[in-house]
Amino acid sequence: MLLFVAATMLLVMLIAIVRALLGPTIYDRILAVNLFGTKTVLLIAVLGFLFGRPEFLDIALIYALINFISVIAVLRYFEYGSSTDGTRENS
Repeated sequence: MLLFVAATMLLVMLIAIVRALLGPTIYDRILAVNLFGTKTVLLIAVLGFLFGRPEFLDIALIYALINFISVIAVLRYFEYGSSTDGTRENS
């Protein structure tokens, strides 16, 4: 049963990669990359359970934190641009 779950997550991850490559807007692509990261965390947790390696959960938690922080950073970049002084540039 867990092998089926792992295979299904791999399929969803493949669909997310396709969406990230073909997404019409940047926000669709960011959402697809975030989905890929979330499914990666779940896949690491399932594989850790399958192989009897509970330390995989620590790796999954660290990856989840890195995924969250990176998505927030990318969204901030696209919201405020590359300006580093904290002010918005007038268009």
